[in-house]
This record gives sequence, C-alpha cells and structure tokens, in this order.
Amino acid sequence: MTVPLFISSGDLIADRRFDLARGYAADGDLAAAADLYLQATEAAPGFASAWFALGETREALGDRVGARTAFERARAADAQDRHGAALHLARLGGADPATGALHTYVRTLFDQYAPRFDRALEDLSYSAPALLREAVTKRGTRFGAMLDLGCGTGLAGAAFRPHVDWLVGVDLSPKMIEVARGKGLYDKLLVGDIAQHLADHDAAAFHLVIAADVFAYVGDMAGVCAAAARVIQPGGMFGFTVETHDGEGAIVGTKMRYAHSETFVRDAIADAGLTLLDLARASSRTENRVPVPGLMVVAQR
Repeated sequence: MTVPLFISSGDLIADRRFDLARGYAADGDLAAAADLYLQATEAAPGFASAWFALGETREALGDRVGARTAFERARAADAQDRHGAALHLARLGGADPATGALHTYVRTLFDQYAPRFDRALEDLSYSAPALLREAVTKRGTRFGAMLDLGCGTGLAGAAFRPHVDWLVGVDLSPKMIEVARGKGLYDKLLVGDIAQHLADHDAAAFHLVIAADVFAYVGDMAGVCAAAARVIQPGGMFGFTVETHDGEGAIVGTKMRYAHSETFVRDAIADAGLTLLDLARASSRTENRVPVPGLMVVAQR
C-alpha cells in the first residue's frame, strides 16, 4: 500500500546494514536479510525499523517465536508504535491492542498514503461508497445532516453529497483531510479520533452516519456503534462496511487489517440499540485481484 516506514537509527553503519537487508529481501534471500537486520539491531539496539523488518522476515521464514520477539522489541523501541508492531503481535497470539493504541500507526500510514490514495483504491476496485449509497438510498434519497466517519480523501463524501444538505467529515490523518478539503465537498472537516468526536458531539445531530471501510482499523467496533447511535436522530441511519471472516469475533488478518465476524457485527448493532435493516455479503475491494470478503450493513435508530 505504501513504501515501508523507515525511521533512521542515527547510526550510519546500522542504517547501511538495514538498506542491504532490504535489498536481499527484495531479491528473495530472506535468510540473508534476517541476518543483516539482526546485525543492524546489534549496532543500534533501539532501531525500531530494523526490529520491525526483522519480525516480518522471521515470520516469513516460519519463525513465529523469533518474530514475536522482534515485534516486541520494535514496539519497545518506538513508544508511538508507528510501524504497527502491536497488530502483528495480536495476529501472532499476543494481546490485542486497544484501538487508541493504534492511532499513531494509523495516522502515519494514511499520511503516507494520502497523495496516492484515490488512484490506489481505483486499482483495488474499491466500491464501499457506491455499495453504501445504493443500500441507503433505497430507504430515502434526501438527508439533512450526514457525518462521514474516517472520511479519508472524501470518496464517501462524493458519493453522498448529492443526497445531503450538510456534510461533516472526520479523519485521524491530517494529510487525508487536506486532500478531502481540496475537493470542496464538505461543509465541515475535522482531524481527530472518530470515537472521541462522537462522544463530544451533540446527541441526535445527524440523519445519517457513514463509515466506509473504517472498521478495518478498529478492533472492537461495538463502542463506535453505540456512540454513533447516540448522535443519530430517531429514524436516522448508520451505514458501514467491514471486512469479515468465517470464525468468531474480530481478528487481525494477514494484511494487518481487522476482520469482524457476522455474529460480532450483529451483536454490536443490537447492543447499540439499533435496528438492523440490511446486512449483506459484499466485497468493497480486491487484493491480488481477488475480492476481499466483506459485509455491507445498514441499521436504524
């Protein structure tokens, strides 16, 4: 999705070893790459990027124990966890991180991604905004105020703008908000955490709330669903997409995104006091030209 994050160690020898390792990895020699990443960490024990790359390489080599150790060192070396080591640890059997702990990782990821976001999603046949618009407008084609959670560059905003009088977007990434602002779609744009924004907002302020592929970066969506329900007017709707899987609960997939089971989603809707109107199997994107399993959901207060 983006060029891998690199944070210099401040040590020229360690950084050089890292560059050499990356070259070996690109050529498919993972054993040599792992050895050089380890040498880089020996030269600079606080080298978070090298620890993280070592974790990825060890995992690719089948060394899950060694990978966990490296990811733990990466997280310890960077208190902000800008590489997202906690997500890798969760997938390898460690404690699942609270969503708030991932904020710096998500912000860093999408700040990097912002300049090429729209083009990249075209290549992935991204369709979440269109899927949600089709499902929502079956039940009404005009809405007063809409809140676009995790609005990104404004793709959902563009899909729904013709149907709403007042459009508000919030996103964790300042760079994504900059791109969205340049499109002139929104009446108001805010940088911030969606859960905090919902908590701070007046109750019953919106007729429609949309979250297009936002929950791929939110482990426990139940709290967001409850907070969204509070800001929706009676009779208003909440539409969102999620990636899904056939097991139970929420898991971290191989691409470091959360997938939520259908039962998990249904329970989150019910616990929020919302009425489920529509839940359908629908892929909002492809990966290696294969549709990613997903759900399209519309609920009502």
